[in-house]
Amino acid sequence: MPNSAINHRSARASLAFSCAGHAYAHIFEPIFFIAALVLPAEMGLSYEEVLALIVAGKLLYGLLAPLAGWLGDRWSTVGMMAVYFLGLGVAAVLVGLSQGPWMLMLALALMGVFGSIYHPVGIAWLIRNAEDKGKAVGLNGVFGGIGPALAGVVAGGLIATSGWRAAFIAPGVVVFATGVLFLVMLAKGVVVEATADRRPEPVASKGDTVRAGLVLSVTMLCAGLIYQATQPALPKMFAERLGEAGLWAAAGGVSVVYLLAGLTQILAGHLADRLSPRRIYMAVAVMQVPLLLGVAYASGLGLVAVAVLAVSFNMAAIPAENILLARYTPAKWRGTAFGLKFILSFGVSGLGVPLVSVMRVATGGFEALFILLAASAAVVALAATQLPTEREAAAVAPAE
Repeated sequence: MPNSAINHRSARASLAFSCAGHAYAHIFEPIFFIAALVLPAEMGLSYEEVLALIVAGKLLYGLLAPLAGWLGDRWSTVGMMAVYFLGLGVAAVLVGLSQGPWMLMLALALMGVFGSIYHPVGIAWLIRNAEDKGKAVGLNGVFGGIGPALAGVVAGGLIATSGWRAAFIAPGVVVFATGVLFLVMLAKGVVVEATADRRPEPVASKGDTVRAGLVLSVTMLCAGLIYQATQPALPKMFAERLGEAGLWAAAGGVSVVYLLAGLTQILAGHLADRLSPRRIYMAVAVMQVPLLLGVAYASGLGLVAVAVLAVSFNMAAIPAENILLARYTPAKWRGTAFGLKFILSFGVSGLGVPLVSVMRVATGGFEALFILLAASAAVVALAATQLPTEREAAAVAPAE
């Protein structure tokens, strides 16, 4: 087989497994938030106490990401992806087998350990193999949205028919089986290691790298907080504000929101390949401000509609954000850089979960929470104006 055909095949394989991995990385957390509607009766805890069980796992999910990225850079991206699929599958099954709150908390923490691998390793691997970075990142982002969308259907159906444990065990088995398939494809040479970009970009200056790193640290923290706080809040808001449908209203509403929002990343990725990622990043942040304020006070089907738009614009920033981060990071350090990103996006901002509990207890609702998230979106828009412009970046000559 010609070299170009082999490279194209490996690019498609990396895209397929990276997309599957992204869906898995985002499916279990929403499943837990749906399960949290029935776990208080099962565990003898309050709703807020049940939410606290996942905090350690969420922190590990983000805080261990730099280590995972560093291992991917220094050891093997494909090796770390195999560990990710197999480990996450086992951890999910252990969550479903947990007896009591402490066991459940430990199993969720283990899920956070293995879950921390995907974003720094899987996305860096995808970008290195991508023939069109924005298109690949956008399609990959869709699967990140499909994960939460599937979670609503999977969790709602399995909890109703087989109990909350099945909602973790069944997907866990699927993830583990994906890991086995990944190892088979690796052995056959369909999946390959990539140490350099298939389509490299000019290397940015040290000044622009530092400037972009500082700005993106602020924007990724604030954007991550919006995502992390919205995800646990929406199921409870839908259960309370969509009438008497209860669990099914929450599950269906979450599925609709994240499925439609995820699909917007195809367009966002396409635009990021052809327009200024910096301008896209600023524009979607500006649009989130009124939409998050709308979520604070909406009810009924209006709440679903405005939530779709708010989450869509939050997720539409991801392709541009990832391209910007990749542009200002040397390829050999990209896994580590994406790991540092997810300390902010999923580790520190993972405190959005206890923030939901604290603000709900303090205010009795979700209005103050979403006003705070709207302010966070405004911070993202303002900070993004300080990113290097494309004209400045284009003036930098390629360098090794």
